[in-house]
Amino acid sequence: MIDREQLLPHLGDPRNADILVHVGGRLLPRQDARVSVFDSVVQGGDAVWEGLRVYDGRIFMLDPHLDRMIDSAKALAFADVPDRSSIKQAIFETLEANGMRDGAHIRLTLTRGEKITSGMSPAFNRFGPTLIVLAEWKPPVYDNAAGIRLITSAIRRNTSQCLDSKIHHNNLLNNILAKIQANVAGVDDALMLDVAGFLSETNATNVFVVHGGRLLTPHADSCVPGVTRATVLELAGELGIPIEERNVSLTEAHAAQEMFTTGTMGELSPVIELDGRQIGDGACGAVTRRLQDEYAKRTQLLGEPLPF
Repeated sequence: MIDREQLLPHLGDPRNADILVHVGGRLLPRQDARVSVFDSVVQGGDAVWEGLRVYDGRIFMLDPHLDRMIDSAKALAFADVPDRSSIKQAIFETLEANGMRDGAHIRLTLTRGEKITSGMSPAFNRFGPTLIVLAEWKPPVYDNAAGIRLITSAIRRNTSQCLDSKIHHNNLLNNILAKIQANVAGVDDALMLDVAGFLSETNATNVFVVHGGRLLTPHADSCVPGVTRATVLELAGELGIPIEERNVSLTEAHAAQEMFTTGTMGELSPVIELDGRQIGDGACGAVTRRLQDEYAKRTQLLGEPLPF
């Protein structure tokens, strides 16, 4: 068992040692924040989740994230999905209890709930879903000035014929296997291809390529239709940057003038190296920087105001 003092160096911000976590309607200290061993998320990764970020008293793009969570829960046939207002109230209560108005990241999880006995069948779920609001003091996970390095993973992203990526589910082994390869290679993340060999996403983020003066990104078929991804597509359209959503080959990525990833956890992160090949001039490119600047402005303008 790791004690509190051993934990502190790994928390990023020491305040995270004393956070309160919302689990099933109760605010609990970090060390007591648990779900039952009979909960569906333990039994089979049977849950949906969202990542949210708090900027200067606002939760950025809260409603689009809740839309995706509720849609995912419906697609998985969850019973008694909490309504939007009750989810928001749990988020607000958690942030207020922790004194978080800026510089925080929220991992929002909705499990199918506790079962009456272990097993796969949702017929064993009789208690309704479990809502978890885990808010931490956490800046973007990447250095978005210096950029990140990627390898291409041997693990392919799920096709919608197997498990539709539009369901934002907690069964992340596909991504974790790719992340293991990135860790072994000593890089930040792994680029994943679809079963046809075209770009899909990284193990944690959506991906964009600047090639031939155009902004390219894969169709959201074998990748998550990310909220940050959608924001970037909207911004690019407003800025007059030519956009193509299509199959993007690994060769186009290797030869790209710029490449970047998008996600709530990391925002817009320039890729400076892929499979040992320098991308562009090995630094954040002009198109990426322009979109980063506009995205930062957007975070200050949009979002659900905190009621405290």
